Amino acid sequence: MVEILEVKPGAPFGWTAIRPGRGLLPEADFPKPYLQIWDVSDGKFARNARRKIAVPIEAFPGVMGTALPEPGGHSTMPPRKNGGNMDIKQLTAGTTLSLPVWVDGALFSVGDGHAAQGDGEVCVTAVEMAAEVTLRFGLQAGRAIPEPQLRTRGPIGVGTGRGPWVATTAHGPDLFASAQQAVRYIIEHMVEERGLSREEAYIVASVAVDLKISEIVDAPNWIVSAFLPENIFE
Repeated sequence: MVEILEVKPGAPFGWTAIRPGRGLLPEADFPKPYLQIWDVSDGKFARNARRKIAVPIEAFPGVMGTALPEPGGHSTMPPRKNGGNMDIKQLTAGTTLSLPVWVDGALFSVGDGHAAQGDGEVCVTAVEMAAEVTLRFGLQAGRAIPEPQLRTRGPIGVGTGRGPWVATTAHGPDLFASAQQAVRYIIEHMVEERGLSREEAYIVASVAVDLKISEIVDAPNWIVSAFLPENIFE
């Protein structure tokens, strides 16, 4: 059991990057790399002053995990049953994460500090930052869980949950394809209504837009929604 006591920026800046061929949208959509530098120096917002965008900082470690029971090398890129690179933005201060333990000492690791992220982290990076993380550990003897579980102390998404939202939707039998299309639509919205470039809009989608499975019971089509908090625009 890992209690997250505090997560804060360890440097005055953060960054988000588009890496062609990585992330939700294919290289055909974004064939060139792109880098956004954010000002996180006040500890409250990740700011793009030129575009007057301020994303509330709700900092969390993207990576928390224990050692796998299987021997050998394992890529740290995908999340697994031991946790690892989960990128769950609700793992902020006040949340308790439960992880399975399979080896002596657990061999816990933490890293990949994020100042802010949308549910989905669609361009493959959040507001990446150097982070100072304070944790408290406990062992629940006799409790076996197959994969990570978490419990928050209060409401989630408080920083962006206070104002209006705009959402785009996409339907189809494939959740991944529908998520791609919903993100394309929200990118188009930001280009048309906010005057952002497509690259800037994709960056904002990764750090602030929440993807939601809005409906998955009416076959053959499911609904994925992409929710953009409008209070990030100053």
